[in-house]
Amino acid sequence: MLTRFKTKSDAVKGLSFHSKRPWILASLNSGVIQLWDYSTGILVFSFEGHDGPVRGVHFHKSQPFFVSGGDDYKIKVWNYESPRCLFTLVGHLDCIRTVQFHHEYPWILSASDDREIKIWNWESRICLSVLRGHKNCVMCASFHPKEELVVSASMDQTFRIWDIGAARKNTKSPADGSGRIGPVPSKILGGYDGGGVRWASYHPTLPLVVSGGDDCQVRLWHENDDMSWALAILRGHMNNVSCVLFHSRQGIIVSNSEDKSIRVWDATSRTHMQTFQWQHDKFWVLAAHPEMNLLAAGHDSGMIVFKLERERPAFSLSDDSLFYVKDWFLRAFQYSTQKDNQLIPIHRPGSNSLNQGPQTLSCSPTENAVLVCSDIDGGSYKLYVVPKDSYGRGDTVEGVGGGSAVFVSRNRFAVLEKRSSNQVLVKNLKNEIVKRSPLPIATDAISYAGTGNLLCRADDRVVIFDLQQRIVLGDLQTSNFVRYVAWSQDMESVALLSKHSIIIADKKLVHLCTIHEKTVHVKSGAWDDDNGVLIYTTLTHIKYCLPNGDNGIIKTLDVPVYITKIYGNTIFCLDRDGKNRPIIIDSTEYIFKLSLLRKRYDQVMSMIKKSDQLLCGQQAMIAYLQQKGFPQVALKFVKDERTRFNLALESGNIEKALESAKKIDEKDHWHRLGVEALHQGKTGIVEYAYQRTKNFERLSFHYLITGSIDKLSKMMKIAELKNDVIGQFHVALYLGDVRERVEILENAGHLPLAYVTALVHGLHDIAERLAVELGDDNNIPSSPESFVQKASLLIPPSPVLCSGEWPLLMNGSKGIFDDAASGAHEDYEDAE
Repeated sequence: MLTRFKTKSDAVKGLSFHSKRPWILASLNSGVIQLWDYSTGILVFSFEGHDGPVRGVHFHKSQPFFVSGGDDYKIKVWNYESPRCLFTLVGHLDCIRTVQFHHEYPWILSASDDREIKIWNWESRICLSVLRGHKNCVMCASFHPKEELVVSASMDQTFRIWDIGAARKNTKSPADGSGRIGPVPSKILGGYDGGGVRWASYHPTLPLVVSGGDDCQVRLWHENDDMSWALAILRGHMNNVSCVLFHSRQGIIVSNSEDKSIRVWDATSRTHMQTFQWQHDKFWVLAAHPEMNLLAAGHDSGMIVFKLERERPAFSLSDDSLFYVKDWFLRAFQYSTQKDNQLIPIHRPGSNSLNQGPQTLSCSPTENAVLVCSDIDGGSYKLYVVPKDSYGRGDTVEGVGGGSAVFVSRNRFAVLEKRSSNQVLVKNLKNEIVKRSPLPIATDAISYAGTGNLLCRADDRVVIFDLQQRIVLGDLQTSNFVRYVAWSQDMESVALLSKHSIIIADKKLVHLCTIHEKTVHVKSGAWDDDNGVLIYTTLTHIKYCLPNGDNGIIKTLDVPVYITKIYGNTIFCLDRDGKNRPIIIDSTEYIFKLSLLRKRYDQVMSMIKKSDQLLCGQQAMIAYLQQKGFPQVALKFVKDERTRFNLALESGNIEKALESAKKIDEKDHWHRLGVEALHQGKTGIVEYAYQRTKNFERLSFHYLITGSIDKLSKMMKIAELKNDVIGQFHVALYLGDVRERVEILENAGHLPLAYVTALVHGLHDIAERLAVELGDDNNIPSSPESFVQKASLLIPPSPVLCSGEWPLLMNGSKGIFDDAASGAHEDYEDAE
């Protein structure tokens, strides 16, 4: 099972898989339609619009549409990208059971309790044809996958085959709006004396139909132009069969029932294979993915999405070759030549076995021997000796009693004893027991950990055990069961892959880092041995992980793949069909980060120069460099001016910040630039920033401390033109110009203050004139003689620096990357 979806005790009556995206539609008894991402278990969107239960839904094959039909007698077509209802089709007189888009024509097929089946043109929104003949509710109807036929099932104890070729000629609706009357059914198939037929489905490629109904039986029919007949009756369900279909990728039939079970049948031998029993809920509907090995089943309180068989191919790596199983043959793929050879056939279990294909492989290349393990009989293994001529029967040694077996040396392999989960048997190539060895933990899975060593996996622990010395070499606690193990070529590092996480450790299981994939499954992993980086795959991506735990996305995948080997920029993978696929990747990002991690700054500079266009604009990379304390590196390839400005300030590169500030030209950025330039003593840039923001108060003080007296005088004139009295007075104070201060106070109407200022600073002529203007002695401020005698002229202090810039407290534009760029390398500025 992949995912279980709960709908708060609301029954799921309709299901449909999207053919390209990991989406599934579920229509609920409450009238809600839910769109789920089954790869993450996240509800993407809910659609509401029907009055009452919705029983049928279906995705369009190529358009962003889906159709729904409900108990309100309405058919609705939705756009899931908007998302909204595009239009409604009305014509049925009772609840609608199923709806379906045609795979080629712009048609919708609907089946209803009003005993009619209708074909609609969703482009013109008219009813093209009405198929009448059933005498009771029509429970389902579906198009033939290739021919112009429709199969329908009804509670009148029959299912019928309809020829709809004439529907293509119907382009207009009749005047009464009821739709053209369709042809009578070409075949009426029955035999259901025990009740109605609830479902009927076509085989995707063969002339077969499967049906199920109230007699608790599944029936297989052969159908052609001349005649049809029953091939088999499959018995086992204990209640009404609610849905039955062929799996699109395997020769099986899947049925579900109100007896709370899902049953799998072999379509060739027509025998029962497996039963999935539910505890509380009845099952109502099934859906098969059109391209993948996925099934979904709806029940009283939700749905489940699951696989019937394991999709990960069993494989083992040996130097330049990959041994793997495909179509029950052992094959060998040589990486250097990319030649794929079929070696020997692998024993296939009986037809009644499901999900019992090869689980793991282990090989001894020097002995041409391969161990193939499976879950048959509760766990078994087979030892195959491959013939020298690369094809033939070979020698086979069968062993039952251990589902986990692995080579530990050239001619020895270890088998986990079935009767005891904490003991292994070491055997030779004749399957003879050489020794028994107790394990330090109870385990149901062992894997290779170096010559003579085993890695034992428990639910919350992994241990490396030396079989010869019988000692524990490494022990690591884990929060999740480790499903797969990937060793580096030098056996110095190991990746422990769980369902949603990866642990990286050294050869003694000392923990290095852990990666968590919150919603998606980890599928496989292998080491880029040239760089010491783990490359791994999820359901939708190829990713990397550095030794310190930093990780990122390399490539998006259309379908899941399983990595087997990495050669430079080529990743070799197996897909779900067991085909070898080389995938070319761009390793620039993780090599760049690795160079930073290892402090190879000359290599970092070289990559910046060569890959400027490639790295340009990657926000994730910029954020990474900022987080790791390398804003000066991020500055080298970022283009957005606001980001460049922030990075330049962070790295102390005031000249680059000035360039960006000129292009942005906003007050806040000029202010920040001025503050940073002041810290660095860049007086010219400070002046320019204050000028751009027209911050005359700061600018005047800046001229004071830098000794720019001429410019300070100009600030006086500017303040006068702007009628800035306070600004004028401050500049007069800075300049030590008492006469100007007195004049400013006089012009502002502060005659007493002007009089006191003139009298204190010895400007007696001006003081006498102001005294005359004040007139009455009561208006003239009293000035004690002692105060006047002690008064002195306020003179500004000597400037800090009369010209140029003052000594720097920091130099933000010089750093390790400037050093790396000097000498044998090009100048740092040339890296732009």
